[in-house]
Amino acid sequence: MSNIRITKQFSFETGHALYGYDGKCKNVHGHSYRLFVTVIGKPITDATNVKFGMVIDFSDLKKIVKEDIVEVFDHATVFNKNTPHLELAKELSDRDHNVLLVDYQPTSEMMVIDFASKISKRLPENIKLHSLKLQETATSYAEWYASDNA
Repeated sequence: MSNIRITKQFSFETGHALYGYDGKCKNVHGHSYRLFVTVIGKPITDATNVKFGMVIDFSDLKKIVKEDIVEVFDHATVFNKNTPHLELAKELSDRDHNVLLVDYQPTSEMMVIDFASKISKRLPENIKLHSLKLQETATSYAEWYASDNA
């Protein structure tokens, strides 16, 4: 049976600031992110299986990505926890804002690496994460490919 890739798209709104950056993105701002998640595997060949013919049920993939990425990052403000933005993060948290402190600079490049790790851990053994595309603006995105990281 052939390997097949399937892709599901997600969207979420997230704010961030890039500490130490030499441009406008050092300021708190936000993006309407689009995340394309592509997995690879062989379609189920057991005709008695309710998922017969599927690599993975799109709803199962949606559950994983929604729980680990979308519900966590949507309408959150992300800061590198090793920056002076901690004071601002505390102030926002105290005012009941959703603030995420991460171990990395919250660029699209670093976010997509984080997302790849989180999604890979949740996939069934017979399904592999093939690639991610995280679109930050209409003209800018970061991509992660398993083949580049083997």
